Amino acid sequence: MKYLLLIYANEAAGAAISKADMDQMMAAYGAYMEAMKQAGVFVGGNRLQSANTASTVRVANGKTQVLDGPYADTKEQLGGYFMIEAPDLDAALSWAGRCPGATYGSVEVRPIWTM
Repeated sequence: MKYLLLIYANEAAGAAISKADMDQMMAAYGAYMEAMKQAGVFVGGNRLQSANTASTVRVANGKTQVLDGPYADTKEQLGGYFMIEAPDLDAALSWAGRCPGATYGSVEVRPIWTM
């Protein structure tokens, strides 16, 4: 079954980290992705641009409304994702727990609803 690992973190805190800490985090993500590839669970993933580049679209009463920026004002923002193929939820949760993002934010695990 496919699962989406949604990585949430505080963008303001992330922008304030040192170059050395950023390099260490990027190396950890590289090792994490390589481990997923070696295990055959990696399907895809990407880092997202900052939340202030987002647009939110809603349709109300037949009218389309476009809002610049994220709709919800939250402490943590969606910063990236991985799609994995895992045999069950326990395996997906195990991979989420190994994600570097889980140490400074949170990783939401959502099964893909195949249509």
